[in-house]
Amino acid sequence: MTNAIMSEKILRITQVRSIIGGTKKQRATIQALGLGRPNYHVDRQDNPCTRGQIRVVQHLVKVEEV
Repeated sequence: MTNAIMSEKILRITQVRSIIGGTKKQRATIQALGLGRPNYHVDRQDNPCTRGQIRVVQHLVKVEEV
């Protein structure tokens, strides 16, 4: 069971652009991801929910696997 936990991917999501001028949905998604200002980053598990959030704000963030 520990192998399954260790094999899960972690994504480092970095906000690279400001949310100024963004829609309410984009602002809410940035907040839900735990971001807030450019150059902030968070680590999240790679799952369909997180991928969907990233897709909404893909022009504002940079994503890399850790």
